[in-house]
Amino acid sequence: MITALAGSLEAPGSELRDGFQLYLDMRGRQLGGHPAELIVADEGYERDVTVESATKLLEQDRVSAITGIINGGSVAAILPLIDKHKVPLVGALGRPALTDVTYIWHTNLISVEPGVAMAPFVKQEVGQGRVYAIGPDFQSGRDELRGFVDTFTDLGGRLANPGGKAVFSPFPVTEDFRPYLDEIAESGADAVYCFFDAQNAITFVKQYAASPVADLPLYAAGFVTEPASLVEQGDAAEGIYNGLNYSPDLDNAANREFVAAWNAAYPGRVPTSIVMASYDAAAVLDRAIAAAGVNPTPEQINAAIAGLGQLNSPRGPWQFAKSTHAPIQKWYLRQVRRDGRALTNVVVSELATLGG
Repeated sequence: MITALAGSLEAPGSELRDGFQLYLDMRGRQLGGHPAELIVADEGYERDVTVESATKLLEQDRVSAITGIINGGSVAAILPLIDKHKVPLVGALGRPALTDVTYIWHTNLISVEPGVAMAPFVKQEVGQGRVYAIGPDFQSGRDELRGFVDTFTDLGGRLANPGGKAVFSPFPVTEDFRPYLDEIAESGADAVYCFFDAQNAITFVKQYAASPVADLPLYAAGFVTEPASLVEQGDAAEGIYNGLNYSPDLDNAANREFVAAWNAAYPGRVPTSIVMASYDAAAVLDRAIAAAGVNPTPEQINAAIAGLGQLNSPRGPWQFAKSTHAPIQKWYLRQVRRDGRALTNVVVSELATLGG
């Protein structure tokens, strides 16, 4: 596994690790009937760090598969190594669209999809009003905002951003969003759409609620209000509509088993879409290794992934699209609401089925 081990992305990094490990622990630390070891390497913030970690895993540890990966840019950075060694990458967060996905699989999403899913709802809410779009300046941030902006404007939506282009804040160094919030106020926007994650999400939402635009509706990709962030955001996050492919209150047998196991292993922590997708990445490898034979090679595991068909997941049934190797799945509209003393993302409705 390649994931963030420190810094502002340590929280989602630990969720990737813990979701995968939960699946292993529930199944006697085996995948496909074989003993399995999870080796964790640092993704870092620079491509050189990610490439160094991937090189070690592939050439020294001789792993059968790689999983994890937070930043979509990291996927592109290690793609030549993945192709060279013919080892499947079963990523568990987002990634950009790629032309060659022979050995690339993702159990979470394509990075444009949260914005694509949310745009029709936001357009319906604002009508002819103008929306200001903002996010962090790195690969995933640019992809997330592109998904929203392209879909929103195709539907006839209007942006309040100068020049009609989304605004990006330096990542990961931005700690003061007040200059951006002042720009939003000056733009005359009727609403705001954003993507942020981890510490950036906490800071942006808290500063938004204390800014001159606090009364403007704030719509978001679901990563903005994931459970660890909600604890820090507090009342500032209440009421935010957001879109994602999972919520822990989904009513299905697979989710009940998953949530119960997570709560037993990590009391006080609410499972997130990242935890769920990493758990699913382990499930994918479990089934693929079992189907690949007695002593499967990475290439045989990769071929077996292609033949898996539908998976029964905590998010609901899904399967890999043949063209993208990413999920065909439902997307949900959620709203941050208070449940007793805690804030939670409550599923309001289905937004769309994307993928394929």
